[in-house]
Amino acid sequence: MTGPVHPAQQAIAALPLPDEWEWELVVRPRRRTLGIDVAPDGGVRFAVPPDADPREVAAAVRSRLPRLADEVRRRRERPGEQVKELVDGTSFAYLGRRHRLRIVPTGEGRRVRLHQGWLELPRPADRRAGGRSIAEWYAGRGSRWLSMRMPSYAGVIGVSPKALEVRDLGPHWGACAPDGTVTVHWAVLQLPAALVDLVLVHELSHLRTSGHGAEFRGHVRRALPDADERERRFAEEEPELWRGAVR
Repeated sequence: MTGPVHPAQQAIAALPLPDEWEWELVVRPRRRTLGIDVAPDGGVRFAVPPDADPREVAAAVRSRLPRLADEVRRRRERPGEQVKELVDGTSFAYLGRRHRLRIVPTGEGRRVRLHQGWLELPRPADRRAGGRSIAEWYAGRGSRWLSMRMPSYAGVIGVSPKALEVRDLGPHWGACAPDGTVTVHWAVLQLPAALVDLVLVHELSHLRTSGHGAEFRGHVRRALPDADERERRFAEEEPELWRGAVR
């Protein structure tokens, strides 16, 4: 941070955070509540509104420390990035089901598709182009699938999302914008449907509240009563997701 130290930073620093943690506090004028984000490398960012009460921030962080510590440890211990070899027989998952890759000749109208149990890829100009083509296939097919799922969950949560996007979100699996646009990372579509729904519901619930406190958890559980079990499974499976790296 630059400038004066926010009182909430001092309040967090006074908590029994592990010495090895790398964390920072940022002030977000548009936030109304505390936000906590854990980066892929295990770094923690606390986001607070300018008028945040340091005592309330400290209490909220303290209540989440056990779960937060588990998340930081998991991120630090996660395996290296998954890399796919674009050759016949390589396995790609879609909605939890495995499909073998088959390289097919290029030609007019040829595109990536699922056909008779195979994921067909028209022979790409190079491996990076092939990886992009498969990622675009996930995004396109996943967008159609999620668009059919979203209305019912939005109705349960009580929100009216403006739009749905499926694209690369870098280290994040989902996002929601102030204008009501919900975005899901295309790589999430590799997971079983129940876990894809979890990401969708998570972002829809953020249209009601920006934090991850009791109100937010209530919205998630209203749509998914077994959310805790789904989150446990998601934590186990998401480190194995392929994000587009090829060789």
